[in-house]
Amino acid sequence: MTSRYYNDYISELRFNDIKVAAIVPAYKVSFHICDLVRELLLWCDDIYIVDDLCPEQSGLLVQKEIKNQKVHVLFHEFNKGVGGAVISGYRRAVADGATILVKVDGDGQMDPSLIPRFITPILRGHADYTKGNRFYDLANIFKMPRIRIFGNAALSFMAKLSTGYWNLFDPTNGYTAIHADVARLLPLSKVSNRYFFETDLLFRLSTFRAVVQDIPMDAKYDDEVSNLHVRSVLFEFACKHFKNFNKRIFYSYFLRDVSIASIELLLGSLLFVFGVIYGGANWIYSASQESATAVGTIVLSSTSLIVGLQLVLAFLGYDIQSTPKNILHERSLNYDGKQKLKNEENKNQELCNFEE
Repeated sequence: MTSRYYNDYISELRFNDIKVAAIVPAYKVSFHICDLVRELLLWCDDIYIVDDLCPEQSGLLVQKEIKNQKVHVLFHEFNKGVGGAVISGYRRAVADGATILVKVDGDGQMDPSLIPRFITPILRGHADYTKGNRFYDLANIFKMPRIRIFGNAALSFMAKLSTGYWNLFDPTNGYTAIHADVARLLPLSKVSNRYFFETDLLFRLSTFRAVVQDIPMDAKYDDEVSNLHVRSVLFEFACKHFKNFNKRIFYSYFLRDVSIASIELLLGSLLFVFGVIYGGANWIYSASQESATAVGTIVLSSTSLIVGLQLVLAFLGYDIQSTPKNILHERSLNYDGKQKLKNEENKNQELCNFEE
C-alpha cells in the first residue's frame, strides 16, 4: 500500500462525504479478530463487530484490546449464524448513517486493503453491490483445496440459475460491499441467516434488478479454520437454489412481466416433457412387445424434444442478456432518485405480501 494511494482514497471519501462501515461477524475468530480490526481502522469510518454468541468471546476481546470510538461491538443473545450477524450489522450501520457497508469475515482470509476496489464501482455509479471472486487469476486458484474448487464451481452454476446473475462467479465469497440505500430496500428478515446468506442476498437483489459486480481477489489460506464445509452444504444449497430459481422465474416472467421469453419457457417446457414421456412410454411398450415403433411416433416425440429444447435454450439466451445494467442507488438523491427508490420499496412490499 503506497501512501499516495491511501491518501487519495481517504481524500475522495471526505470530499464526497462518504461514510464507509465494515461489518465483521465474529464466531470462533479470537485469534485473528484484533489484528483485522486494527487494519480495518485504516480504511473505514466505523467498524461493527457482531459477536454471534462466540464461545471464545471475540466481542469482549475486541472491547478489551482495542479502545477506539470507531469500533462498535454488538452482542447476540443466541447464535443466529453468519447471515444473522451481518443483518444485525447492516441494520445498525444504516441507522448510524453509513453510506457503504462492507462485509469482511473475521477469520483473516480477507485483505482490508482491497476495500477501495470494492467500493469504487459503487461510488462511480457502476454497481449497487460488489462481491469478491477468487477465480480470476488462474495461477492462484490452485491455492484453494480441490474440494472447494469443485464445490464452488457447482454452487456458482446453481447460483447463476437461481439469481439470474450469469456474469458472476464464486457466490459464497463473503467479501462484499453494498450501498446503504440498496440495503434499505432488501427484506432482510427474509434473507437466510446461515451460510446461504450471500447467495440468498443475490437472489433478493435480483428481484430489484440491482447491478452486481465481481471484484477479482486472491484466495488466501493460512492457519485459519473455515466453518463452511462444502460436502455438508451442497445438497442443502441445491434445494434452496431450486426454490429460489422457481421464485425468480415466476416473479420476473409471470408476475411482474410477461414477454416472449415467458412463452418460450412455458411452451418449450411442455413440449420437451411431452416428448420425453410420450417417446419413452412408446419405446417401453414397443420393447415389451418386441416390435418396431411406428415412424410417426418417433417423428412426433423427437420433434417435440428438439423444438422444446430449442425454445428453452432461446429462453436461457434471453435470460442471460437480461442481467441488470441500471443501478438502483443515486450518487446524489434528487427527486427522481428518491422516487425510484420509493417505487422499489413498493415492489418489495408486494413481493413480501405475496410470499406470506
